[in-house]
Amino acid sequence: MDYEMRLPNGVGEQILAHTIEKFEVELKHTDYGPVLIGTADELENAKDYIVKSINERLNELTKKNEE
Repeated sequence: MDYEMRLPNGVGEQILAHTIEKFEVELKHTDYGPVLIGTADELENAKDYIVKSINERLNELTKKNEE
């Protein structure tokens, strides 16, 4: 059974592209914004990957600002 996971604002195109390549999920555009469609396990893995990628990028930007 497939589920939908809404994407928050601010997920970059590169992170989204890598997520779609890495996991068995599909991007769908709805009236309420983009969603990923897939199994519960794949969506959970995709969510973890997106959060990890955003946190890594934020850490990179923080380090640059501290220099």
